[in-house]
Amino acid sequence: MDPDDCEFGCGDGTNEAQDSDFPAVERSRLQEMLSLLGLETYQAQKLSLQDSLQISSDSMKNWAPQAPKDLPWNFLRKLQALNAEARNTTMVLDAPPDARPAEKESQMEEEIIYWDAADDISADIYSFSELPTPDTPVNPLDLLCALLLSSDSFLQQEIMHRMSLCQFALPLVLPDSENHYHTFLLWALRGVVRTWWAQPPRGVGSLREDSAVLSRAPAFAFVRMEVSSNSKSQLLNAVLSPGHRPRDCFWHRDLNVGTNPREIADGLVEVSWFLPSGREDLDVFPEPVAFLNLRGDIGSHWLQFKLLTEVSSAVFILTDNISKKEYKLLYPMKGSATKYYFILSPYRGKRNTNLRFLNRLIPVLKMDHSHVLVKVSSTDSAGFVRRVRSIVAHVARSPCRRLSLEEMAHAARKLGLRVDEDCAECQRAKDRMERITRKIKDSDAYRRDELRLQGDPWRKVAQVEKELCQAQWAGDPPDKGRAELRHRLLELRAQQNGHEPAGGVQEFITGISGPSLGEKQYFLRWMEWGLARVAPPRPRQPPETILTLRPKHCGVVDFSELLWPEPLGVEHFLREMGQFYEAESCLVEAGKLPASQRRFAHFPGLALELLLKGLPLELIDGSTLSTPLRWVTGLLKELHVRLERRSRLVVLSALGVPGTGKSTLLNTMFGLRFATGRGCGPRGAFMQLVTVAESFSQDLGCDHILVIDSGSLIGGALASAGERFELEASLATLLMGLSNVTVVSLAETRDIPPAILHAFLRLEKTGHMPNYQFVYQNLHEACVPGPRPRERRPLLEPPGDVSRAVAQMEKQGGGIRTLADLAFCDPEKQHIWHIPGLWHGVPPMAAVSLGYSEAIFELKRCLLENIRNGLSNQNKNIQQLIELVRRL
Repeated sequence: MDPDDCEFGCGDGTNEAQDSDFPAVERSRLQEMLSLLGLETYQAQKLSLQDSLQISSDSMKNWAPQAPKDLPWNFLRKLQALNAEARNTTMVLDAPPDARPAEKESQMEEEIIYWDAADDISADIYSFSELPTPDTPVNPLDLLCALLLSSDSFLQQEIMHRMSLCQFALPLVLPDSENHYHTFLLWALRGVVRTWWAQPPRGVGSLREDSAVLSRAPAFAFVRMEVSSNSKSQLLNAVLSPGHRPRDCFWHRDLNVGTNPREIADGLVEVSWFLPSGREDLDVFPEPVAFLNLRGDIGSHWLQFKLLTEVSSAVFILTDNISKKEYKLLYPMKGSATKYYFILSPYRGKRNTNLRFLNRLIPVLKMDHSHVLVKVSSTDSAGFVRRVRSIVAHVARSPCRRLSLEEMAHAARKLGLRVDEDCAECQRAKDRMERITRKIKDSDAYRRDELRLQGDPWRKVAQVEKELCQAQWAGDPPDKGRAELRHRLLELRAQQNGHEPAGGVQEFITGISGPSLGEKQYFLRWMEWGLARVAPPRPRQPPETILTLRPKHCGVVDFSELLWPEPLGVEHFLREMGQFYEAESCLVEAGKLPASQRRFAHFPGLALELLLKGLPLELIDGSTLSTPLRWVTGLLKELHVRLERRSRLVVLSALGVPGTGKSTLLNTMFGLRFATGRGCGPRGAFMQLVTVAESFSQDLGCDHILVIDSGSLIGGALASAGERFELEASLATLLMGLSNVTVVSLAETRDIPPAILHAFLRLEKTGHMPNYQFVYQNLHEACVPGPRPRERRPLLEPPGDVSRAVAQMEKQGGGIRTLADLAFCDPEKQHIWHIPGLWHGVPPMAAVSLGYSEAIFELKRCLLENIRNGLSNQNKNIQQLIELVRRL
């Protein structure tokens, strides 16, 4: 590895001189592991998030890894799908080519590799220092460390985010046995958000949400000194598990391949949290508590141990022996404010020696005899766990150290550990974000003063464009009214074009215009977090849907009266850029502005860079619920130029009312970043681009998949709601009309949302009907033993009043008795899916259920098969998509 390369995408490099202080055999251990896993090529050029999300032929296979080189990709694929078995590194070997099918199946079953399944039982099994070979399994912690060392900063963040959803323990200090530089993963953990029930001593409790990096909590470290017959990780899992619900948060030796020796993961520090839910029967602790776990012996990893003693409220030391060596190791901790507890095994250690040195350590570490716990294997394990919990609860209740991960990083720096966030690009991006956000005192005032082209100006333009479009499609001959509308539109656009981008917008444009792609990505992430901490205006009342609109006295919908305020986000800055581009383009088209005087023609190219790097871009503006046509077509034209020969597209959309889990479904299926959470995110429809691997694009029939999330646009308005229903139906028609494949997300309802049914009926007339999948998601099912991916719901039963009313609006008459009577609803071609509940257990400590993950994978495989087999509408190139956007 080039020591001048930043391991996290940027930075000042490492000190080459320090490498030579260590034996060559030690330096080669990491390289051997990377070579075994096929990751050595990702040291100079790190593995990126986009690399991990590419769709390949393997995306359609539920396959078991057959060699160590398969393990990183298997882990990433399963983690993307939030699969609880992602950490399992069990491999299945290929059978000989000439084996008969029955023999092949039998042989594959026999060749599942476990530590105790070696062919030759000999003294070699004790050679723990031997590196793994292609025929032996890899310890999951070695795989995780190797993958993180081979990933750029943004893939590291994604890995951490998805591990947290699976309730896996997260790496906090990453060891590097090659260079002996250990890294505190502050940046990688910034994307992790924790939710818990906060119950004050007096008053009403409430649900709180905060970054795992910023929230403070007492931390308890568990470490091993020399040899311990007790497992730290199993003990931690038991402490974290309420009642009889075991959780394997920390990987331990009783799991598959858990006894395999660690080759590069010793020195790893992991973190996990207990988060209360507000239920007394489940809440082990009344407040959030962090648990830290050091892998390996503290004598070999003194730096990590020293860090834990400085950031923890208490340290639990598991050991079988305390001798003079261990006494000298712990003596420097004299005077520490941290509390220390010992967990001993009475059968393995030397009893008298242990007692002698314990008595000497008691005054040094300010302990008493209650700080020594004896864990006997035959002892009631539940009782011992209760005792450990009571100690943790007692310490947490008393005045003790409470640090955030950000504050822990300060301690790490003082000890000489690297902090991944300290690289120059990241810090420059952070400084730029702070120059923008420090000026935001009130988000409403900021939008009015800085985002000047939005609000009333954009709403007036959208209304005029809508009226002009309706007049053109009506087919009436040109008249004075249309001329007046065009004149009014040019006046409004000229007013917009007369403004200059405000200071915050200019700073934002500079942030995404820099020559360094890494710095742009850092800046966008910092902006997302910085704006999220700017308090949004408080809603006047919780609406039934986000599209609760108040008609004015003249009957025109007033979009400014949305009752659920939209939080300030990156999309608002991009909307402002879009409006500058729209206004300028409109004037150029009308001949009111020479093309040579354009100042904002490069804006779509800047936004496209963000789309290509995984940022969702807005297709339908959430503030006016209209499409900025020139901006969207400008983006697509830039995309066409950028992709060149690889411009074949499939458009996949997901529609449904808010809260039906469609955004989570898309994120799980393709590893995307659509906003989730009911009633708290942006309102518009967003799109993201998923790349198809070149080796698979010919087979699949496309080069990219454009995924569209309808967000909160479809609110379930009834046909009797008049203009509000017509608005939702028009938006649904637009999204489905652009799509080759549409996923309709349903939740505990027999009826398709009226606007979506209306769109189906409209598109049926045009002959442009996407391949569709109805997905029923069980939102309240906490735990399902297994997936039931396809199950016929009563969608073919007689429709309710809403569906009949919609059908009558489209003049289908009274002949519709069931949805099967509609031409588009062919029972033989219809795909109706049942997706089990998302959570296994009760949030916030619940993990994603295996049934949910496996059902989403089956749905994804079905969608890709339909695309490959041509069951979707004819795939488009980008030019065709541009024309379709204009027509719709």
